[in-house]
Amino acid sequence: MQGVSWGEPQSALLAHFGERALVLQHPIDFGDSYTQIVLRDVELGGVPLIAFFQIDKVTGGLKRVQIERQRHGVNSPAFRGVVRALQGEYGAPDAACSIPPTPQNGYQAAAELDWSRGGNLIRAVFRDTTIEAAEGCLGDLTAGPCGLTGQLFVRISPRSDAAACHLPAH
Repeated sequence: MQGVSWGEPQSALLAHFGERALVLQHPIDFGDSYTQIVLRDVELGGVPLIAFFQIDKVTGGLKRVQIERQRHGVNSPAFRGVVRALQGEYGAPDAACSIPPTPQNGYQAAAELDWSRGGNLIRAVFRDTTIEAAEGCLGDLTAGPCGLTGQLFVRISPRSDAAACHLPAH
């Protein structure tokens, strides 16, 4: 993501990425931000990912970048490949945490690794749904997931964003 700055407008992102950028006809809402500019050709650790440039709804500037694996390709080997690439670039993570699967979180286990580098927070998150997640499903369980599905993303944001894991002060 070299050459991209926090707070810059979408026009600057389009100028930077040129024809690599895909402009969505309908923005994707992320709550405090939205995405209209996407890169579909991002790779980390040999794993193909999609980058979503989240624009702050208030300022109109770049708030964070979220790089995701398409849901059908989320698995442990993909997460390990992404983490190896991040460790190769940034070294050991500053913090790591996990969430066990429970009924309260839909039986979705999660792991997060956080790096704080150069004023940026880099978060690698892997959420995996256990077999128990089918407990609340009705009907044919062989038809595919009825609830939560796995998720793999890397979120890059200014250090001021909150991390789920406790990061040491810098």
